[in-house]
Amino acid sequence: MNDDSPADGGPALFRLVRFWSRRWAGQAAGDLGQVQHVLVLEAVQCSGGDADVGTVAHQLGLDHSGASRMVKEAVAAGHLVRETSEHDRRRAALRLTDSGNALLAAARQWQRHVFDDLTASWDEPDRERFGTYLSRLADDVGA
Repeated sequence: MNDDSPADGGPALFRLVRFWSRRWAGQAAGDLGQVQHVLVLEAVQCSGGDADVGTVAHQLGLDHSGASRMVKEAVAAGHLVRETSEHDRRRAALRLTDSGNALLAAARQWQRHVFDDLTASWDEPDRERFGTYLSRLADDVGA
């Protein structure tokens, strides 16, 4: 593919990443509140079960101390609780509270709204196809 091809996905993907990395946190913070709490909650939920600080660190690409600080703040805000792991009683497992589930649901609704706004001029089959491809890409990279 040459640089002018509309199907040149690599550069387009990174243009989107750069665009959103500069904008989404501020916009989401205004609508949802503490964005880092949403990131932690998504990391815990994506773990599929017995998440701990190490899981959050891995999911977010952080060192253990940074993830620990973020988890501590989410616990203090009432979005997470620490419990003894069912699989290893020496570990503390993280679980979303009702407040955490509500914040995560609001974040997902906000994300859907943003997607709908960004693709508002597209026909429905294109929106569905693009959404399916985005989900597939996220699943393939373990995001």
